[in-house]
Amino acid sequence: MRRVVVVILDGLRRDFIDAARTPNLHRFAARATSFAAHRSAFPSATRCVSATFATGCHPARHGLQGNAMALLEAGVLVPHDAGLPGFLQHKRAVTGQALAEPTLAERLAPHGGAVIFSNVSPGAAYAHDPDGFGNLHHRAGSFAPGRVAAGRLEVTPDAAGDRTMTERCIAEALIPKALMPTAPGARRPALALLWCAEPDHIQHDQPLGSPEHLAVLAEADRHAGAVIEAADRLRRGGDEVLLIVGSDHGHETVSGLVDVEGDLIAAGLKSGRESTDIVAQSNGTSTLIYLAPERAALRPALDAFLRSRDWAGRVLGADELASVGQAPHNGLAFAVSMRASTAPNQYGVPGSALAAMPRSGEAHPVGAGQHGGLAAFEQAPFLMIDGDGFTPGATRAQPTHIVDMAPTILTHLRLPATGMDGTALQQPAAAVV
Repeated sequence: MRRVVVVILDGLRRDFIDAARTPNLHRFAARATSFAAHRSAFPSATRCVSATFATGCHPARHGLQGNAMALLEAGVLVPHDAGLPGFLQHKRAVTGQALAEPTLAERLAPHGGAVIFSNVSPGAAYAHDPDGFGNLHHRAGSFAPGRVAAGRLEVTPDAAGDRTMTERCIAEALIPKALMPTAPGARRPALALLWCAEPDHIQHDQPLGSPEHLAVLAEADRHAGAVIEAADRLRRGGDEVLLIVGSDHGHETVSGLVDVEGDLIAAGLKSGRESTDIVAQSNGTSTLIYLAPERAALRPALDAFLRSRDWAGRVLGADELASVGQAPHNGLAFAVSMRASTAPNQYGVPGSALAAMPRSGEAHPVGAGQHGGLAAFEQAPFLMIDGDGFTPGATRAQPTHIVDMAPTILTHLRLPATGMDGTALQQPAAAVV
């Protein structure tokens, strides 16, 4: 049986992988193909990235524009937190679709199915299968095909919870065929996906490179090691396994917090905190700025204002959104990647960026990690692939992207990968070093 096993260590940037800090990943690199120029989506935030991974399409097509976004509801801009459990179902009610493109779970439903274990936000987890085609396990609620409620994953969103989830994923979705009679409730899906909360969770609260961060990173490495061993057992049992180990984005150190909406109000562009003429939605080290249709005349002044701000790194207008995989849907008028630099933190870890203050006012601490923008280190997830079509120990230098994951998975399973923005990575590499 041809199968794909994926483990994602959320937020792990590739320069943290070495023999001392991540020995299992370091050993795995010797037998896998590594991708030295792998990039995240924009925003480089897990809810948006999850939908991009699941569909093989950029946000411009799948429609989940960020971790926080706005929807036009009866002509009014309404801000939303895309991480809430009910967001995608609400989006379906408003727009007619949870996601505008089919997910891997939908494509694989007639071909062995998908089993997904996720320990990140509910919205990010459900983005893999909002329409209920596979088996999805999460602490906010699990679902069987048909979106039938199936209890919930009893875990905490941290290293301990990842450990419990990893053990359950192995026991239920990574069982060799010969052991199936002794494993009640186990399945042999075409795709088994394990998406861990760490090291992203600790990085949001502690400085990158700190003892606390490195201790949790070691735990995350052990979870990856357990999945690698389980995939090897599947191979010994006769399965043809494609094993993908990677992350969804990296992190920058937060150098300061910016109240983007406060600046818009002070400049006279936005009438007040609760107004919906302009909605600025923080996505960590980026912000998405929506403009109500009736305020279209404000666009030139808003453009000039954003490009004058010292907190703005890269400003993208409506005609530039396509360059980062976005589109001016739902009133999206501008996207801003916050100002960043390569300055190191107190532990010598390079990369820092300003972060936009969330609408809730509750921000991760200055000095800890954050992501969401286009800066070098948040756009440096790692990717290693072991299996048919990939050379052991090779490093590919050509750019790859999260959007390439779905077509790569489908290609291994010998299924069509049509209608996607990504490219199957089994194709010959232009540069191998």
